[in-house]
Amino acid sequence: MITILGAGGGISNELVKRLAARGQEFRLVARNPGKAEGAALAAEVVMADASNREQTVRAIAGSSVVYLLVGLKYDRNVWADLWPRIMANTIEACKRAGAKLIFFDNVYMYGRVDGPMTEETPFNPASKKGEVRALIARMLIDAWRSGSIAAMIARSADFYGPRADLGIPNVMVFDLLARKRKAMWFANCRVPHSFTYTPDAGEALVRLGETESAWNQTWHVPTAPNPPTGEQYVAMAAKEFGGSPKCRSVWPLTMRLVGLMNPVVRELREMVYQYDSPYIFDSSKYAKAFGFAGTPYAEGIHATAEAVKDEIASAEVAARQSGSSGR
Repeated sequence: MITILGAGGGISNELVKRLAARGQEFRLVARNPGKAEGAALAAEVVMADASNREQTVRAIAGSSVVYLLVGLKYDRNVWADLWPRIMANTIEACKRAGAKLIFFDNVYMYGRVDGPMTEETPFNPASKKGEVRALIARMLIDAWRSGSIAAMIARSADFYGPRADLGIPNVMVFDLLARKRKAMWFANCRVPHSFTYTPDAGEALVRLGETESAWNQTWHVPTAPNPPTGEQYVAMAAKEFGGSPKCRSVWPLTMRLVGLMNPVVRELREMVYQYDSPYIFDSSKYAKAFGFAGTPYAEGIHATAEAVKDEIASAEVAARQSGSSGR
């Protein structure tokens, strides 16, 4: 049995599609798993809180492979409190079940990097959230080095893609352009910034889990090389919507003011360093092993824009139907 711990997010939804297409049995685990996309396709749907050890152990029992995809409120204090418990609980539950563990991670632990980020980049967090990610990554690495568990870290850059509702480009570029508004970008839109396409991440998680030689190491999931600048990214997206190719830069002072009212923006302020200088994510290790370097940006941007258009059209149809039925 394959278990997805933290079902319902954008990466989980991509993973579910691929497991279902392969005829793999999988279990969805979340605090509200019934609302997760693909729940009707799952062999089992389990309600559990990963910060509770007993619930986590029960949810993972009988698993062969576990994907840790939990998403928490974007708050440094919540992360510091819950992430170490969630990682410890998941490691212990996998030990008891004899299950292998794949943790889907981000790059916060690297901090500010001068040059491409690779699997060998040392941990040097530049934020409170980065310190938490470094801590839990080391917990898992220590576990597999001790031989007590087989595991791996699958690490992603910032992501975008169809229905990736929490992806920064989805929120600040696609959603705004779809509403005939000008796109926004954090800090410096003239430097290159890597983005992982969510369907690529979903496929990579499956392929890594199926590959015996992939265990007990870190992998950067496939992310197209030679990333565009913010300006170039926005221009490609704007072309899809027939909108303005210009973008508004959101700098720390503006974020400070907006953050007084918006807690998510307040939490993002400490991550601005990722946008004021080049952010280059190197996934050549995966490309060499699996022969895939990532979906080209133009192709991924087109598919994401089409998905946003479809969502808007569906919402408009539903609104008209609702209006008709109310007459």
